Amino acid sequence: MRIGMAMPLALAALAGGGLGHLAPPGLFEAWALCLLWLAGRGHWRAVMLGGLVAVTASQILLARGAVLPDGLLREDLLVAGRIESVEDEGRLSRLMVRVDACRPLDSARLPCDALRRIRLSFYGAPEIHAGERWELTVRLRPPAGFANPGTFDYGAWLWREGIQATGYVRSEPAARRLASAPASLRERALDHLDAQDLTPQARRWLAALTLGAGERLERDDWDLLNASGTTHLVVISGLHVGLVAAFVLLVGRGVARVATPRHWRMAVWPWWLAGAAAVGYAWLAGLQPPAMRAMIMTLLGLWVVSGRHAPGPWQAWWLALGVIVMLDPLSVWRPGLWLSFVAVALLILIWQGRPRLRGIRGWSWGLVRTQLLLAPLMAAAVLMAFARLAPAAPLVNLVAVPLVSTVLVPLGLLGWLFAPVPLLGTLCWRLFELTTQVLVHVLELSVALLPLWWPLAELVWPLALMLGAVALLWALPGLAGTLRLGATLLLVPAMLGLEASGPEPGTLRVRVQDVGQGQLIELRSASYRLLYDAGPRFASGFAPLSSLWPAGQRFDEVMVSHDDLDHAGGVAVLAERHTVGRYLAPSGESIGVPFDSCLRGQTWQRDGVAYRVLWPPEETAELSSNDRSCVLEVTAGSDRLLITGDVGRDIERMFLLDVQLPVTLLVAGHHGSRTSSGPQLVQMLEPDHVIYSAGRHNAFGHPHDGVVRRFRRAGSCQWSTALDGAVTFWLGHGEAVSPSAARPAAWRRGGVEGRCHAVESRQ
Repeated sequence: MRIGMAMPLALAALAGGGLGHLAPPGLFEAWALCLLWLAGRGHWRAVMLGGLVAVTASQILLARGAVLPDGLLREDLLVAGRIESVEDEGRLSRLMVRVDACRPLDSARLPCDALRRIRLSFYGAPEIHAGERWELTVRLRPPAGFANPGTFDYGAWLWREGIQATGYVRSEPAARRLASAPASLRERALDHLDAQDLTPQARRWLAALTLGAGERLERDDWDLLNASGTTHLVVISGLHVGLVAAFVLLVGRGVARVATPRHWRMAVWPWWLAGAAAVGYAWLAGLQPPAMRAMIMTLLGLWVVSGRHAPGPWQAWWLALGVIVMLDPLSVWRPGLWLSFVAVALLILIWQGRPRLRGIRGWSWGLVRTQLLLAPLMAAAVLMAFARLAPAAPLVNLVAVPLVSTVLVPLGLLGWLFAPVPLLGTLCWRLFELTTQVLVHVLELSVALLPLWWPLAELVWPLALMLGAVALLWALPGLAGTLRLGATLLLVPAMLGLEASGPEPGTLRVRVQDVGQGQLIELRSASYRLLYDAGPRFASGFAPLSSLWPAGQRFDEVMVSHDDLDHAGGVAVLAERHTVGRYLAPSGESIGVPFDSCLRGQTWQRDGVAYRVLWPPEETAELSSNDRSCVLEVTAGSDRLLITGDVGRDIERMFLLDVQLPVTLLVAGHHGSRTSSGPQLVQMLEPDHVIYSAGRHNAFGHPHDGVVRRFRRAGSCQWSTALDGAVTFWLGHGEAVSPSAARPAAWRRGGVEGRCHAVESRQ
């Protein structure tokens, strides 16, 4: 293939990924006819590129087709496969399993033999090691995550990692080990590392930096790296693979110079040896997507530097992108792919056509210039990918990048090289340990001075675009210095002056968060913030509230409807990570923190928005926990919100006459259970909108069929966090309410409900 085809090749691979993801009807039929027409006209280059589009699209379609069908929900499946990774989380183990065979225990069910990769929770797991083959009885669900604005998209992560189902291991029939892990050089290396007399921190960082064992790093390590903007340093990247290849190339060329002094410059074998070293090191690091990406880019870099019929830097860039997407089409959705390629593209821009650096002064200035120019663009890319900004990154990378690239990684690799010579190997790793302590101290100091910043969701894109514009102003060649400086002086104050448009006085933003089978509602006005419920806490100990906001938030009041774990499970996270002015809960409940009682008749106003508690009364001893739930009515202008917690139908009738009409928005009681939302409440209130706070594929069948039909007859628009993700309403504007969903689904827009989403019953 000619090098001039590099860009069309990459664009064809990317187009195939996009078409496969969109999967319009008749895709392959139309594409096949198009290719036949092109072949008939003799356009063979176009046919080749069109074939590449079809091959890439077919891989995406196969990945989508392998997703667990809904018909296998809550069914026992017998899975045999190889354990790819094990993460110990105390009470449970997280397993990544490469599936070899799968069948339902009930032979009448749908087949599951298309599954290839699944993620499992194993409670009380026996000792399991990566590489072993196991037979497990599991219950699975299609891959999905919570959908909340500005938060980590777990469902998207599952997709781009090629995981077709998640679930848990059943205790009966018991799990059975089929085969031990085969001999692995990587596992032997990790075992050897564990036996060394080094601090746990040094062992973790050495494993991550030299073997790509990022799973060895603890949560505190990752938090420090994220906050300082240095996560890229511990990913097996072009830096690590390139250092190995460069070292082997220098040794090979040195040997060639001694062996054939007259012709050593023409020797080809040192370049092949360096390429083999790059492949071998990437394989040793597990050949995960970052390592494979680094390997391909290093091989192309060796080709470019060798100068023998080599492509130019941009051709190599396009060729590397095309090859990676062809080999792993799902990488198109991985932020790491675009972060690395954007960084390399900027490096090409700022150094193309410039003289080669010479001397310590030249290399030092080159490093500083590169980091300063990379900083705004990489900050913009990280903002778009992860919605966070590390203010310390530009300065700390000036220290961390040279320290890691010229000291830590070489010392770590030399320690492995000299492992057969205990004294030399130990010396290298002792120096690595000391240098790691210095680096960690620098990172901790930088984060203490400039902590990680999570901008509001509406500021992410404006900030990212401005940062990208600043980077391009200084990176693009040929621009006048006055233009660069003048535009920067305009953009920087604009960035500093960006402010999120908060609610105006008298208006209220209501957001029913997607927290699975539980409830968490955020009410926010101009200067007041209230949480109704704190979401669930699951058997694993995870509380979804911890993923909604960075630490340090302030909530004026938190009203916990009652102490069930699906409503009060996140209170401990609130108390630990955030500041709460006052907790409210029914008398007689226990939510883990001191609280004031919510009582019928309580009222208060904030920012022109009125709050009123309709239930419970003072005497609640004879009531169940559900029936003691705090019932809250909120009025903003002509709009009204009602939240009834988990009270049953009998209790609904006791406060129904106190509700002011009309009701714009009702959060359905008890997640849409048949025990709540009785006929009297629905007929009297006839709310414009109803939201069910329920979990996706929940085992309770919420919302219940009868409740859905009841609200449909009343003409209410119905929403469900299980289908729509977080649902946001703005009340008090004095105009038609226009809600927005975090998980828009085109196939449900304009359904049987007209302008409403069609929340269907199960029957």
